[in-house]
Amino acid sequence: MNTVLVIPARYASSRLPGKPLRELAGKPLIQHVHERALAAGFATVLVATDDERIRRVCEGFGAKVAMTASTHETGSDRLAEVVQQQGWSDDTIVVNLQGDEPLTPVVNLHQLAKNLADYPQASIATLATPITHADDFSNPNIVKVVRDEQGLALYFSRAPIPFQRDAGVALEKYALRHIGMYAYRAGFLKAFAGMQPSLPEQLEKLEQLRALSHGYRIHVDIAVEIPGGGVDTEEDVHKISAILSAVG
Repeated sequence: MNTVLVIPARYASSRLPGKPLRELAGKPLIQHVHERALAAGFATVLVATDDERIRRVCEGFGAKVAMTASTHETGSDRLAEVVQQQGWSDDTIVVNLQGDEPLTPVVNLHQLAKNLADYPQASIATLATPITHADDFSNPNIVKVVRDEQGLALYFSRAPIPFQRDAGVALEKYALRHIGMYAYRAGFLKAFAGMQPSLPEQLEKLEQLRALSHGYRIHVDIAVEIPGGGVDTEEDVHKISAILSAVG
């Protein structure tokens, strides 16, 4: 199957405006992410943005850029526009690498693409890691996921799921933290753009619940490597800049 990679990048960020253009270890953040994407070796790598400043910087270091509308409410909506622009066939696998994740392991990007190819009943592939601390399990900012025996998602929630009624099973044996990394079938993204948000999505503020509510399946695998942190705050800028400097 043809596999492409898209990096959504927005200039407007409530916590860190202009985030993609912030300098880390001598380069703008978006350039570090683009270099990580190129290392994965997919046929096509595109930056999807709605901002001319980001476009100019990206084209300056040689990236291909797709300009998208500024009205998209979710990252999936932005990817859907890119799919339509590029004319990709329905079976094209679209790997999504967030524009603020410069430490994403390349092996995880390949894992997503392979899992989606291996599970034809799924329209989306994503990743999770075991939860080992009770505080994380109850933290609404950490999204939990429950899978069936084939690794297909049953539900995602900010609540601690599944609830263990009787004590006796160690948390790390059943609790999974969802990692917001995805691969999509292009045909699904085309359909997603026309779907109405579901009530679970609106309550939980989790766009993947729209797919489940409309009958689409999501494959969830345990990440081969635990991803490095993303850039959301000033503290993250300094911390990740130091890591990038250290690895050269």
